[in-house]
Amino acid sequence: MIEILLWIAGGFCFLYFMICGIYAGFGASYLGIWPLAGVIFVLLALFIRMERKGRVVVHLPQGVRVILACLVLAGVLLFTVMEGLVISGMFARGPEDLDYIIVLGAQVRGDRVSIALANRLEAAQAYLGENPRTIAVLSGGQGPGENLSEAQAMYDWLTEKGIDGNRLVLEDVSTDTWENMVNSRAKIGTNRVSVGIVTNNFHVYRGAMLAKCAGFADAHGVAGQSHTVMQLHYLVREGLALAKDILKYQILGKGQV
Repeated sequence: MIEILLWIAGGFCFLYFMICGIYAGFGASYLGIWPLAGVIFVLLALFIRMERKGRVVVHLPQGVRVILACLVLAGVLLFTVMEGLVISGMFARGPEDLDYIIVLGAQVRGDRVSIALANRLEAAQAYLGENPRTIAVLSGGQGPGENLSEAQAMYDWLTEKGIDGNRLVLEDVSTDTWENMVNSRAKIGTNRVSVGIVTNNFHVYRGAMLAKCAGFADAHGVAGQSHTVMQLHYLVREGLALAKDILKYQILGKGQV
């Protein structure tokens, strides 16, 4: 039974890799985790089959087997906890009348916002429309293949949708989520404000967590939508990123301000 499940898991990983590659491009970040996982599942299935037929050349001592099994179970448990935290933030809407929202940047294709960034901007537009006192910090620098900063692209998109430019503050140098928080705090000038972190649903928990690590005690998530096809990939990727950031910023306290 375990062997069959491993074969199915391996096949699914390879198939999902192809679907995501066709949909979003094979250069999508961390997409390689899927064929890697597929290879691991297939090798484990082959190992179980060979062991069952008595063809395994190397027989691991029982103690080593127990240690490996414990490590695998610990990894599965840790990953499950991380995914639970990620999912817990996916439906956040944030309280009304926040002082600021920080809209996290995402890829801009030339001059056009990507679907992921448009999803974030739609959530920001809705929140700003319902809360006329709130100011938005648009946070994101300019990366490869982008003709303008993500902050400027967000400003253009929101003003075209009718949002008053006087309510928008541009932070156009950040290159990752931690810099988004630190640089946005510098733009605001204080951490004694309420803030909402606007991003795609899978990214909300980590965004709000990093905002608190950067000194915003009153930080909340505001979730936008994300790709349906890519949702599983984003959830897996985000679980790994969350574990890394909890270790780096919460446990080790790196970059605390």
